[in-house]
Amino acid sequence: MAASEQPRLPTPQLRVLLVEDEIMIALLLEEMLAELDFEVVGPVARLDRAVEMAQWQALDVALLDVNLNGREIYPVAEALAAREVPFVFVTGYGRGTLRAPYCDRPTLQKPFRRDDLRELLAEVCSAKQA
Repeated sequence: MAASEQPRLPTPQLRVLLVEDEIMIALLLEEMLAELDFEVVGPVARLDRAVEMAQWQALDVALLDVNLNGREIYPVAEALAAREVPFVFVTGYGRGTLRAPYCDRPTLQKPFRRDDLRELLAEVCSAKQA
């Protein structure tokens, strides 16, 4: 059997940490991620729990709501950056509201479409592998 005819091994699902405090948005994101064949870790709505998961869970990427119950998500971003886990900020306020040193991080503007999510995650995950 030629190499091109060999069956492909299934690609393992990428694990995505979902940090979102609004239940409807969390459920929508969870559904979208499952449709895109990601394994969802979470959703997590508490900052302390999100930091803990960012420090210890096996993760490939994370989606972080910038404002989590009135608290900024930056401690989670710091934990992920220390482990070199890529992440995307999810916000309704726009990229201009992100603080340094995270101003250049990928951002998904609320409201968004599944295609926007898919494209951004593909970009972030492929950049990690490069």
